[in-house]
Amino acid sequence: MAAISTHPAKAGWSFVKPSVVPGFGLTFGYTLVYLSLIVLIPIIGLFLKAATVSPEDIVRIATSPRTVNALRVSFGASLIAAGINVVFGLIVAWVLVRYKFPGRRILDAIVDLPFALPTAVAGIALSTLYAPKGWVGWLVGPNGPFQLGWKIAYTPTGIVIALIFIGLPFVVRTVQPVLEEFEAELEEAAATLGANRWQTITHVILPRLTPAILTGFALAFARAVGEYGSVIFIAGNLPNISEIAPVLIVIKLEEFDQAGAAVIAAIMLLIAFAMLLIINLIQTWARRRFGNV
Repeated sequence: MAAISTHPAKAGWSFVKPSVVPGFGLTFGYTLVYLSLIVLIPIIGLFLKAATVSPEDIVRIATSPRTVNALRVSFGASLIAAGINVVFGLIVAWVLVRYKFPGRRILDAIVDLPFALPTAVAGIALSTLYAPKGWVGWLVGPNGPFQLGWKIAYTPTGIVIALIFIGLPFVVRTVQPVLEEFEAELEEAAATLGANRWQTITHVILPRLTPAILTGFALAFARAVGEYGSVIFIAGNLPNISEIAPVLIVIKLEEFDQAGAAVIAAIMLLIAFAMLLIINLIQTWARRRFGNV
């Protein structure tokens, strides 16, 4: 009688880890088809349309003052808004997690309001509020009680405010779960070892939050770069001053210059991809340095 081997048979080569849940082939194929239809094919079509323009025209469109200024306003305002959202989003998440007070649940729900509010409605509300005759615009304007002479609406400052409004939830909702799972024992241990509150924040809390903060920054930045509805009302859309790249693309389409719009969109996509790649590399370094939290 032949001996029965008790050793499991060696599995053949596979790039998939064994799983108790079957169906990898079907789900992987569906993932590829879905991503191709929704993401890859439209992007390829965009670059193919931009490729119909001669290299000289591509250079001319890319280096025209109006295009350069529109890209500068879009990416500059997005970076500033994302940076401000990191600071205030971290404070909001800290308050919601660490303190119990009446109305906390209502405040927590208000954070998600920019997700549900149509961007056009947000743009109209912000432009009405910060216009020269609006409540805030009048207070800080030249005719207001403070005589500050500030103009917010129809300037790049108004664009930054609109982008802060739509990007804040991304930072709060990214940092908040990490704060909720943060071990209080680490803070107690730091205090036991003689660290003051500032040292505990900078050496214990912030390093652990760095990956989540970078993720929130990347999400807020990516959302702000492509924003259109909430910006067009408060920006004023003045060429070379407060005109963003998405508005310039729409103007090109209204002029039936689809190839020119595709060139600007492709340039915008390449810049956004490069900046997000840099952010993701920094995020990867932070996870290796401070841990995957």
